[in-house]
Amino acid sequence: MTHMKQTLRILLVNKFYYPRGGDCICMINLESLLRRLGYEVAVYSMDYPQNLPCKTSRYFASEVSFSGGWIARWKATERLFGSGDIVRSFQRVLDDFRPQIVHFHNIHSYLSPIIVKLAREFGCRTVWTLHDYKLLCPSYNCLCRGEICEACFTDRTQVVRRRCMKNSLPASVLAYGEALWWNRAKLQRWVDTFVCPSSFMAQKMRACGYDYTKLAVICNFIEQDKLEAFRSDELQAFSAEPYYCYVGRLSEEKGIRLLLDVARSLPYPLYVAGDGPLADELRGKYASEKIHFLGHLSSQEVVQLVSWARAMVIPSVWYENNPLSVIESLCMGTPVIGSEVGGIPELIREGDGCLFRMGDKEELEAAITAMMDNSCIDRETISKRAQERFSETRYWEALKKVYGVESDI
Repeated sequence: MTHMKQTLRILLVNKFYYPRGGDCICMINLESLLRRLGYEVAVYSMDYPQNLPCKTSRYFASEVSFSGGWIARWKATERLFGSGDIVRSFQRVLDDFRPQIVHFHNIHSYLSPIIVKLAREFGCRTVWTLHDYKLLCPSYNCLCRGEICEACFTDRTQVVRRRCMKNSLPASVLAYGEALWWNRAKLQRWVDTFVCPSSFMAQKMRACGYDYTKLAVICNFIEQDKLEAFRSDELQAFSAEPYYCYVGRLSEEKGIRLLLDVARSLPYPLYVAGDGPLADELRGKYASEKIHFLGHLSSQEVVQLVSWARAMVIPSVWYENNPLSVIESLCMGTPVIGSEVGGIPELIREGDGCLFRMGDKEELEAAITAMMDNSCIDRETISKRAQERFSETRYWEALKKVYGVESDI
């Protein structure tokens, strides 16, 4: 190890510290990777009952919620604009840990961009991985009433006019105010590099006026431990009959209704893993001998389910950024049928599966049928190619340039 490698201190920041979603999983995986590389790593998050055990949890910002009484909502609103205890708690971790690099992930609302300013003033290199479109769209997801929308790219008042945030006027007004307060000029001044997991994200950032010299495209990676768990023999029951699967959130933007409508007309078993706001409704409407709802699965159970599937389907109807579900499926050697939207096409290369036009039932049905009837899929080649593309080594080679360090895995 070099001297720099032994002494470099990196602070990782995300609003939650448990496997809640892709942003959390990416940061937790990065923490594990950096520790194995020999760096000193600390974590900063919001205090939350489901957080993983953490040595630096005493520094965490207090929990806030927008769903409580008026006092709770007021504290959450203060946090939104960088007031309250967030400054004091983050300054403490800076003073005590003294990081040279602070790597931010998902920090809006439950933390605050004020901490980016504090890190910059402390003299840290600041890196921000963008897991959603919050810097471009006040409601995060570039959706309005279920349709893809870029109206706020040029006019932020649209979030209020269209009530894009939870279809609520107060929530949309807050989102508008937050977007004005944490504007592009401030964020670009405080951030050294914005890491975009997809070229699609980087293109949207550049189109909205962000300095291209501050953008780095680095695709997400899959952790080494999960690679070693692939192709487990413990789920033989699933492989008794060829099936396809969906793993993800059961919500409108994921296109799950489209998939289920198509699945009802097909003879092949579909296994649906995941939970979300539509779970009860969809289970009641679609559950059958051919459509099986599995609910939330553990990481190991997901590996087992996907690795034995004939195909994984990603039917999204929004700007997916760099979905881990696609990456994991390909690393298992399971081909992906993906919606041609957002960053999905960047992940599915020739031989890795196929794309279908977003929202097109006929194309999706044809794609599923072709995949299920294809018994000559070269899973070994898919897996080998994907594990090289999405490896820790490849990710670190790109990230260390952003960090400005010299080291190897």
